[in-house]
Amino acid sequence: MFIDKAKIFVKGGKGGNGNVSFRREKYVPAGGPDGGDGGKGGSVIFEVDEGLKTLMDFRYKKKYIASSGENGRRKKMFGKDAEDLILRVPPGTIVKDEETGAILADLTTHKQRAVIAKGGKGGKGNVHYKTSTRQAPNFAEAGDYGEERWVILELKLLADVGLVGFPNVGKSTLLSVVTKATPKIANYHFTTIKPNLGVVDVIDGKSFVLADIPGLIEGAHEGVGLGHEFLRHIERTKLLIHVVDISGIEGRDPLKDFEKINNELARFNPKLALRQQVIAANKIDLLYDKGKFEKFKLNMEEKGYKVFPISAVAKTGLRELMLYVTEQLDKIEDIPIEAVEADHRTFKLEGKEKRDELIVKKEGNNYIVEGKSIEKLVYSTDFSDIDSIRRFQSILKKRGVFDELIKLGINDGDIVKVYDIEFEYYG
Repeated sequence: MFIDKAKIFVKGGKGGNGNVSFRREKYVPAGGPDGGDGGKGGSVIFEVDEGLKTLMDFRYKKKYIASSGENGRRKKMFGKDAEDLILRVPPGTIVKDEETGAILADLTTHKQRAVIAKGGKGGKGNVHYKTSTRQAPNFAEAGDYGEERWVILELKLLADVGLVGFPNVGKSTLLSVVTKATPKIANYHFTTIKPNLGVVDVIDGKSFVLADIPGLIEGAHEGVGLGHEFLRHIERTKLLIHVVDISGIEGRDPLKDFEKINNELARFNPKLALRQQVIAANKIDLLYDKGKFEKFKLNMEEKGYKVFPISAVAKTGLRELMLYVTEQLDKIEDIPIEAVEADHRTFKLEGKEKRDELIVKKEGNNYIVEGKSIEKLVYSTDFSDIDSIRRFQSILKKRGVFDELIKLGINDGDIVKVYDIEFEYYG
């Protein structure tokens, strides 16, 4: 089954917690702190595998979470870093942030990688918190949380040339004749249900990839039928071969069909109107009134299009068409459809601000403080140790938590809840 779009959740592993421990050798009864640092959490990394053709692997499993780093150990021993989680995708995959729509990675070449959810940094052990006045720190730093988000995966075929046109005009037959592709061919009045690829080689040393884009219908730009799913694959092509049924044996008007398809392309993405098009007037062997072709050709050439009379079934006119396309591809520069971030291979810490965001609110008579950085702070604090508590309060003050509580009208003796911890406020 051809799957070219998926929505998944990715989360980097949590960093390991720093260790709280003290030297306790036989002859060192009051040794100093020796807690080691926690290991780094694993990152979620996407890697291109040219052997994959679809996003089928992501159809049923929707959540991917990397492993957490190990906690620090005694004797200043670091916790082990977690292994990264590698997710393999086919070439042509774009990774988008589901919430913002921003492009995080554009993966096109074999083995290309992109870090999409970075693992959390390991926390520092209590050995780092020893000072001249604090000889035995009874606290350590918790590991950072890994980045997390929902992402959209979109596969856009890596083809140089796309075949477009209404259903049943002969695109699949044309692809099968000029390449070694084997699409299903029949007298369908709807459309091929998946794109097919083939390689055209008419000039020694030069070849190009040709894609049979499933037949479009009116309203495709609005998602009618499978419009959006198919139009997406045209965006990477450098040139389009527009196939029309010149015979008119099914009552179709090739000129109107041509205009309708171009309207769908332009309305889906205006930049597609910039694509160079070559017209393949197919089923010429079934046309009895040759004047009809000449009239159509004259009309198209006046608009700047090159027209080739062909018969995919009888295999006539195909070499001339493919030779012309091969020559044109050497002259055409890539036209970017979507702007990809300059550093799209690495997911930058856009989520860092969210991780540091604090929520200070009042519910009933209670005041509540929430946020991932505060949750981490609570975990790192030993509330039975006065130095650890002072550090906790100092960080809350620096972050402006007390100022926000005052704005909400807190009074001495009011209860403040920070996750599982409750304390009375005194200004």
